[in-house]
Amino acid sequence: MDYTFTIIDSNATSALQLQAILEPYTDFSCVTTAAHAEDGLNQILKFLPDVVIVHLNEHTASLLKMVSELHQYMQRLPVLIAVSKTKTHSYDAIKHGFFDYWLSPYNEFEVRKTIFKLRKQMPKESVPATLCLKTYRDYHYLDTNEILYLKADNNTTDFVMKNGSKISAYKTLKTFEEQLPNNFIRIHQSYILNIKYVSRIDYGKSTCTLRDQEHKLPFSKSYKDRIDNLKQLLSKNALNQ
Repeated sequence: MDYTFTIIDSNATSALQLQAILEPYTDFSCVTTAAHAEDGLNQILKFLPDVVIVHLNEHTASLLKMVSELHQYMQRLPVLIAVSKTKTHSYDAIKHGFFDYWLSPYNEFEVRKTIFKLRKQMPKESVPATLCLKTYRDYHYLDTNEILYLKADNNTTDFVMKNGSKISAYKTLKTFEEQLPNNFIRIHQSYILNIKYVSRIDYGKSTCTLRDQEHKLPFSKSYKDRIDNLKQLLSKNALNQ
């Protein structure tokens, strides 16, 4: 399972530079970026990343305040990594519980050491490939790799499978959103899809087409950030023409 991360940096070039440095670490994936503290707090609460990399610059006071605010909303804080041109803010970073402190321009060796330290101290547990749906005395086991998408139907959820079958569960979509592996993303109030089966993203029609070409799922504006991240992820491993 991947470590997800968010970058908070008012300098867009610097944020892209850091994404490029982290790209070789295939178990780390960027879910979103933010330019300032307010947007950063919103993105963290929205995407719940494992790691947040904060560039401490002229807005350090508001960024540290944002870190303090996280305690009000989250039971478990993400791993915090500070970035700065100098060591000026290192003491404040320690006080606020930062995991590590990088100096810019980035030192590849220092970044690598942090990655390995993070993997060792906070190993990711593998997510079971099988999902168990329990209804009274009925136990239904689904291979998550065979799930195309999930659809909400009032207080029940329909699982649409690769073989064309449909299995219903008497729980809300939100329940399964928190249990499924990270190759499942919510794109609409009523839909969660398995990104492994996405063959097309149509921004004009706001739809995602699955590989079987039979299913076109709508995505809503409120989840557009996730669609953008999905497009970036899929494009990364594709030959662009």
